[in-house]
Amino acid sequence: MYNIIYAGTPEFAVPALAALVNSEHHVVAVYTQPDRPAGRGRKLQQSPVKRFALEHNLTVCQPVNLKDRAAVDEIRAFSADLMIVAAYGLLLPVTVLSATRLGCVNIHASLLPRWRGASPIQQAILAGDEYSGVTLMKMDEGLDTGPMIAARRVAIEPGWTATELHDVLASLGAELLLESIDDIEAAIEQARVQDESGVTYAPRLSKQQAEIDWHKPVAELAREVRAFNPWPVSYTFLQDDNVRIWSARVATDIDKKLPGEVVLHDNRGVFVSCIDGVLQVTELQFAGRNRCTAAQALNARNLCGSLLCKQE
Repeated sequence: MYNIIYAGTPEFAVPALAALVNSEHHVVAVYTQPDRPAGRGRKLQQSPVKRFALEHNLTVCQPVNLKDRAAVDEIRAFSADLMIVAAYGLLLPVTVLSATRLGCVNIHASLLPRWRGASPIQQAILAGDEYSGVTLMKMDEGLDTGPMIAARRVAIEPGWTATELHDVLASLGAELLLESIDDIEAAIEQARVQDESGVTYAPRLSKQQAEIDWHKPVAELAREVRAFNPWPVSYTFLQDDNVRIWSARVATDIDKKLPGEVVLHDNRGVFVSCIDGVLQVTELQFAGRNRCTAAQALNARNLCGSLLCKQE
């Protein structure tokens, strides 16, 4: 049995924590980012990992950073064998990487060395990858550069959004951790060095990236819509109003016109012309309104003939 510190923050990190709680191993502490203001009221919100930890009476620690000596001393005081990290969101300095007997193991949402960095799930969809997966990695000072302990691959189904791939990989990461944890000490010793020739990077996403450029190929725009759901969400403009695009696919048998022009709007979708085809928008959201289907939007206004672009 191992004494484990778990470090994670978003929903992605919850299944693996749940798996550890239900195993024979002992979670001595849970580290998660400090509560943040969120929503229209800007009230402090607990992270999904913190909520789960409190529901299961686990010790919760929320340092602002792990750079000062007090934070490192606190970790060492737990006398843990291992720290498991999953989308924690804080930099782990060398002092933390060596603060437990076996060091730190990360659950990363890609098949390393492909998509090192902050947005591996979204980048896999943006790139049109056929496969994604999870990798258990012994952490070192670099950005997802440590030796690999184990990996599991999954096919990316056509039409999957980042939300759907996220949920699959979160469950897969929990399964892989459970399969590996009993013999983790030996697995760490046998970990494989990453092949640097296959490295790609997944930088942090921004809201600006999600603005739709109707001069792009339609297949690329369809991937963007899927990759940016649930955040930052693809968007365009109807006159001066922001319109968010939640769901879309490549249309067939519809003739294109000017990029950004709505060539048809019916119960099947809002059909918007791109540089080489037509994007069928099936779920959208007008400024100040709730998400709706294209059919529901048709009840409010017919967009046929509208030009979706930012007004100069």
